[in-house]
This record gives sequence, structure tokens and C-alpha cells, in this order.
Amino acid sequence: MPVDRPDKFIVFGAPDIQQAEIDEVVDSLQSGWLGTGPKVRQFEEEFARFRGVEESRVAGVNSCTAALHVSMLAAGLDTGDEVVTTAMTFCATANAIIHAGAIPVPVDIDPDSLNIDPDAIEAAITPRTRAIIPVHFAGRPCEMDRIHAIAEKHDLLVIEDCAHAVEAEWRGIPVGTRSDFGCFSFYVTKNITTGEGGMVIARSSDAIDRIKVLSLHGMSKDAWHRFSDKGYKHYRVVDAGFKYNMMDLQAAIGIHQLRRVETAWQRRTEVWSRYQGAFADLPVGRPGEPQDDTRHGHHLYTLTVDSEVAGITRDEFLARMQEVGIGVGVHYQSLASHPHYQERFGWHPEDYPVAYAFGETTVSLPLSSKLTDDEVSYIVDTTRLLVGGSEG
Repeated sequence: MPVDRPDKFIVFGAPDIQQAEIDEVVDSLQSGWLGTGPKVRQFEEEFARFRGVEESRVAGVNSCTAALHVSMLAAGLDTGDEVVTTAMTFCATANAIIHAGAIPVPVDIDPDSLNIDPDAIEAAITPRTRAIIPVHFAGRPCEMDRIHAIAEKHDLLVIEDCAHAVEAEWRGIPVGTRSDFGCFSFYVTKNITTGEGGMVIARSSDAIDRIKVLSLHGMSKDAWHRFSDKGYKHYRVVDAGFKYNMMDLQAAIGIHQLRRVETAWQRRTEVWSRYQGAFADLPVGRPGEPQDDTRHGHHLYTLTVDSEVAGITRDEFLARMQEVGIGVGVHYQSLASHPHYQERFGWHPEDYPVAYAFGETTVSLPLSSKLTDDEVSYIVDTTRLLVGGSEG
């Protein structure tokens, strides 16, 4: 039998919130400054140092979705422009393209890396293509050398969706720092969390200036400058912007999450590696090992459960895991599997066979730095019993 069931449900992607975050939030509450202010600036500064870029190249926003949207607007994408992206991603990637007035063009994924297939990118380029949005799925960095070469050849923008990959590196280069824009997520399940939140890294400080205007109603000065003790500053609305700014309450959490980013990554790496070894003999698909000269973010651990070989369907596996107290997820169904995109763009799942097959069989196991050894043992043993019929 597996180890004893934990007293509490194992929440998928549970954030590791410690006393330092709590104290920093309380400090914000007591200061009277809850919105965009000094803690957002501090978080931006520390994030810039973490990724090795100038502070003038980063901007905090309220989600990665917002980061993607304003990056495309700052890049000057126009109505009807095409943006090539992966068929295996969360809907936010496609929706941000749509909200920017552009047309998402999904392409299939590489069966080994599960990232966007560079050959498929090249085949999808038309005279209307303006940008490529690679997504570093599960924390595995995309083949950025090939993607940048394709972009240079066709004079395209590269906007990286780094929602899963805040620690990831491609050949020693942190993801999101070499392209026109890199967009990061601090959603509650992400490797660094602020509850809700995001960050943009841009190649130029001018683009960041534009993003900061767009992310706060199109105003020329943000609330911090207007209400600071340096004197009142009148603002002017210079564009029809959005309410995408990050709050100090969010940044207060992120400051300390960022300071523990390395130890959290090390813990997730340990859990990821334990899963890899424990499931090696099971009739399931496992993620590929990290490529040489890269750093995997280890954001998701995904198995594929094919009923013909595993003796259980993916959805049965999901249900059984939930029943015994283990939170699981699906990342993701392919974009073309969703009714809205089928109706709006005429996409068909079978046109993206690798992404479609993966989306129909994938399941994500808990992978949080908060997991205890006993919880990991319970997840391992339960998975083995459901799929392989034996404990690890």
C-alpha cells in the first residue's frame, strides 16, 4: 500500500508563502500605499538584476496576459497582422493576440520537447506575418537560436511567452532577455507568485516607457509620481490605455518569492527528478530530460496516459487522483480543440496532430517547492498503483 494519505488535500501548484511575504504585505497595508508604488519599483529593480538586464528594460504589470497584449501594442502590430505561435499553450496566448487586433496562427509542436516546432514556424510564414510568440512549455526553453534566425530572415518580431520559465536559460542566456519582448507570469501556481501579476522585459527602454503608459490608462504619469511626497504631478492622457498596472500588495509578495527563487527551483528539480525515476518503468509517457546547455524551469511535470497501454483513460486517472486527495491538472488541450477558435478561425484539431494527441492524454502532477517528502511519496505510490499496479 502507498504511504498514509495526507491529512489535507494536496493542492495542485500550491504557492510556498512564508512569513517574509506576510510581513511585507502587512508593511504595505500599514503604509497606506497599496497600489503602484515603491514596492513595485523595488520588485522591478530586483527582477532586472535577477535576469541581468537594465532596470529601464522592465515593467511590472498585473498578468502575463497583459504583458503579451501591451508588448504587441508597443511593437506596433496592426489589425490583420499574423502572429505565429504554438498550438500547445493556454488560451491567454491566443487571446492576447486577438485583443491586439492580430490573427493567431498556431503551428504544431515537436514531439520530444513539446515546444513549438521551428520547421512549422517557417512553413506558416506569409506576407502578413509580423511576429512569432514561442512558449517555453513546462519550463523547457524553446530552440531560441533557430527561432531568432527565422525571425531575422523574415524581419519578424519575437515576443517570448515565459509564463512557465522564469528561471529557464537557453545556452546560458535567460529566456525573455534576448528577444524584442519577454513576458513573465506570477500567477498563483507559477514558480514565483504575486497572486496575480506579470512582468515585461523589452529590448529597448523606449518600449518599456510605452508599456508603462499603456498599462495605466494611457496616462503620462503613474499614480506613484502623482501622489508621492515630491510634489503633485498633473497627468495627461496620451493614449487609450488599460488597467494593467501591478500593485504594491502584489509586489510585496514577489520581492521575497524572487529572493528564494533558487532554493525553490532546486526543490522542484528534486521532485521532478524523483518522478522521472519512479515512473521510468510505467506504461506512460514522461517528459524528456533537459537539453544540454540549457536550464529547465521545472514548472510542470506532465505524464501522458494512453488507455490502450496504461489500462486507464486520462480522465479516469484525473478523477481517481482527485478522489484520493491529489490535485492534478491538464496543460493543455490544444488551442484548436476549443469551440471558440474552431468557430472563429476554422481550426481543426487534427491539423495539429502532435499537439492534439498530447492534449488528449496529458496530466500534470503536483510540482511545488512546498511539497513534503511524504506528499511526494504518496503521489508516486498512488500513480504507480493506478497505472502500473505496484508501489515504487
